[in-house]
Amino acid sequence: MLFGKTGNGKGNNEMRGSLHSLPTPASMLAGDPVCSGRDDGLMGWRARLREIIGIVVNGVRALRRIAWMGCLAALYCQAQAGVQIAVPTPTAAAAIQPGVKLTAEMARRIEVMIRTKASVTPDAVIAFSVPAQSEVPGYNQILVTLTVSGTTSRPMPFLLSSDGKILAQFNKFDLSQDPKDIAPATGRPARGGPANAPVLIVGYDDLECPYCAKMNAEIFPAILDRYKDQIRVVYRDFPLEEIHPWAMHAAVDANCLGTASTAAYWNYIDYVHAHADQIAGTAQTTGAEPTLAKANQTLDELALQEGARQKLDAAGLAACVQKQDVTNMKASVAQAEAEPLRLNSAPVLFINGEKVDGVVPLETIYRIIDGALIAAGQTPPPPPPAPAVSTPPAAPTTQPAPAAAKPGS
Repeated sequence: MLFGKTGNGKGNNEMRGSLHSLPTPASMLAGDPVCSGRDDGLMGWRARLREIIGIVVNGVRALRRIAWMGCLAALYCQAQAGVQIAVPTPTAAAAIQPGVKLTAEMARRIEVMIRTKASVTPDAVIAFSVPAQSEVPGYNQILVTLTVSGTTSRPMPFLLSSDGKILAQFNKFDLSQDPKDIAPATGRPARGGPANAPVLIVGYDDLECPYCAKMNAEIFPAILDRYKDQIRVVYRDFPLEEIHPWAMHAAVDANCLGTASTAAYWNYIDYVHAHADQIAGTAQTTGAEPTLAKANQTLDELALQEGARQKLDAAGLAACVQKQDVTNMKASVAQAEAEPLRLNSAPVLFINGEKVDGVVPLETIYRIIDGALIAAGQTPPPPPPAPAVSTPPAAPTTQPAPAAAKPGS
């Protein structure tokens, strides 16, 4: 089992390229379309470091590898099935004691083992903390750091047996929090069921992202139609400013509407997603500043038109649109990039806390929602009927979903 795998998975999404993501070899081979705004830093190590189980000092159990890419580091690890940590037999004088610095000989053993089994490059400087008492009987904790080109990684905790014969590393996960609460939804416009709906779906959305538009047009209508009040859908802002110049502006306008009207918010979301290529077209002629300004002007006009349609306070909406206060949007992005979410791409869904990266098959979404409903003690609706097969193929019996109406029309 490979721990700490990240990347863009099997779905389609666009990547911010934050400090929390570095594609694994598997994800790079997947060939999924992504867009990156900036490169990862050495702290991409945080998203990789998961569980390293059973590193035995005599070399029986091995780490997978540590791959260094310039100033980037990612640690992959593999645990063998059935591996268990033996509790050292107490001795009169333990080789490793809390508060006592490792001997040069023991530090050398650990360093050589990590370098050999984890393929740490020679330019990386490995340092160890003084052992401290751990929660595992017979083991002390040491912190290991790697420094490359003056940049030091985040400390990684290891367990070292008191007899100095076994080195291991585990992660402890807190299960006390309801996974449903991992992605905040309070105060956001919602679709579907009530606030106490058994399944909460929080989507991190970029209004200029084509994959977000695909999900908005295909996935959400289908699941809302099937599950109805059993699910509640909320969007949170995650504009990828590095690659989408007007995404932040669109998010601000959408939230100006959302503070006054849920219907206005979703009408605007649907229309902008459905016509993003046209809005982007206004910003693709020569001259970056004038064309971007035209795209932003179009977004503002759409917001004001939708406000008029919903009979909102025209002066208040106009003032909000003109101010372009990005404070809440920036906070949403910062929160999403930080622990425990660590997002770097869009779209991303959290279905009662289960993360879904990119656009995945509808059947996958159904399976995850069904599982969440069952866990909540609810009965999922019957699966949709399989499409009829005939020779020659019959013409579709259902009409396509109507195009999103232009705000104000």
